[in-house]
Amino acid sequence: MSLVELIAQADERGLAASGLACLDRCVPLLGGDEDILRPLWASLAESEEWGWGEDWGERVEQARGRLDAPEAAAAAESEAAVLAHRMLGAVPVDRSAANLREWADACSVAALQIHRLLDAATDGASSVAARREGLTQDMSPLVAAELRRQIAILELLSAHGPAGLRQALDVSTEGRRVLRAVVSRRARGRV
Repeated sequence: MSLVELIAQADERGLAASGLACLDRCVPLLGGDEDILRPLWASLAESEEWGWGEDWGERVEQARGRLDAPEAAAAAESEAAVLAHRMLGAVPVDRSAANLREWADACSVAALQIHRLLDAATDGASSVAARREGLTQDMSPLVAAELRRQIAILELLSAHGPAGLRQALDVSTEGRRVLRAVVSRRARGRV
């Protein structure tokens, strides 16, 4: 199943986790630490009977405040960082299915584009849209890994529901480490 199809079939929690995971992997571009989005992940893990994410909007605003700090804004010099800041700015405070689907879809595109911009290898496609629809021929390694992560997260949540959140966070954490290494390597190359 393609990434586009997985996003179309995901429930609200899956959509929120998908978008959050894309944003989480791009935190190195925002100048944030690894735990800055943990309160949002915790909100997703809350029980259905207690109404998961009741304080989602409040936690979104807190994360924005911490990631829009002056030192984080100073890191936003590249096109990749601009895309990451747009993902952060677009996090819906209202967690309706329509808002979350639009955000998760935009985050998916932005995260793939960010990985494409940062990959030293050339990606054979003219746009990331082809990648999201399943056309993976001549895909660059960094983009391929990001696509696999996005698909894995949606599949985990589809198969396991809230119980898949821990594994989804682990997949996202691995991706953040990879992107942090890429950003660090590029920064050393500019010095």
